[in-house]
Amino acid sequence: MHPNQETITRFYAAFSQKDAKTMATCYHEDVTFSDPVFKELRGAEVAAMWEMLCLQAKTLIITSSDIQADDLKGQANWTAHYDFGKPPRPVHNRIHAEFEFLDGKIIRHIDTFNFWKWSRMALGFLGLIMGWHSGVQQKISAQAMSNLTKFITKTKTK
Repeated sequence: MHPNQETITRFYAAFSQKDAKTMATCYHEDVTFSDPVFKELRGAEVAAMWEMLCLQAKTLIITSSDIQADDLKGQANWTAHYDFGKPPRPVHNRIHAEFEFLDGKIIRHIDTFNFWKWSRMALGFLGLIMGWHSGVQQKISAQAMSNLTKFITKTKTK
């Protein structure tokens, strides 16, 4: 197995255990991350996002498959099963991840998933009728970034 493939495998094994510290060791210090919710995170923000998500998840099942990598790039498919919102709604999100590597670590991580499908599960009826709308996507993204900023501020003051 290629070392970068091992890195991706270790990342998702740690995620399935809610081990954000090990996940962070897979990243280069100058990493960038984006997905449909967190548009462009850099450096320590990326590790903080995973830590926040792992700590907040009461129910979380992560599985990964089709992990491939070479010296420069990699990819994986992964699924997340968790409850979201109030009242809690079950979410089964299917994600495709693409990676770039530098110095044996992930320097770029891009997750893609169908936001409308996610919003139907996570937001219920509102997601069904409005989840496709860019304004809803922007509002959810802004709220997620606000939550991350508060989390980072709170963890810095501890």
